Amino acid sequence: MRDLIILGTGVHAAEMAHIVDRINAHEPTWNLLGHIAPCSDDTRTEFAGRPVLGTIEVLAEHPGAAIVTDNEFPKSIELPEDQLINLIDPSAYVHPTAAMGSGCVIYCNCFIGLNAKLGDRIFALSGVTINHDDVIGDRTVLASGATLAGGVTIEEDCYIGQSSTIRQFIHIKRNSLIGMGAVVVKDVEPNSVMAGNPAKRLRSR
Repeated sequence: MRDLIILGTGVHAAEMAHIVDRINAHEPTWNLLGHIAPCSDDTRTEFAGRPVLGTIEVLAEHPGAAIVTDNEFPKSIELPEDQLINLIDPSAYVHPTAAMGSGCVIYCNCFIGLNAKLGDRIFALSGVTINHDDVIGDRTVLASGATLAGGVTIEEDCYIGQSSTIRQFIHIKRNSLIGMGAVVVKDVEPNSVMAGNPAKRLRSR
């Protein structure tokens, strides 16, 4: 089993630790050493029953450990790419033709379809549907129950809200936020906050 460190001490980091347990119950894979705190203000030594090893500087002491981050860990912090792994719940379906970057987290009951392409550090919460030929840019978060029809393109640094729906062939440009329950039927310009059914632009993000 390979050593693993989770970067983050929030609620999703605790859930990720449980995903590790679920993976290990299926097939022993990871020796979870503990968590890394996102900032020096977090002085806890324990989180959700696991050790808090310190802040990002501690990673230098574990050069062989795999790492994965929660969705709130600062994206400005440079990470050793050769240590980033994907954490995928055993209940998720990932089609063999789908491609995934590094540092992705896929929660339970997610669906990733034919020829889907996911960038680095994609964070998909429970029940997300990523259909055939979808393309998702780096550091995008998809909240629980978000549904993408086929051929959707989402650029980097977007947030796709809980139970939102994206119509087929829609293009959502970088750093946009799609609100909870929104139904997106038109392309979305960069840095947009969208809400409603059909979704309309509220303001800049």
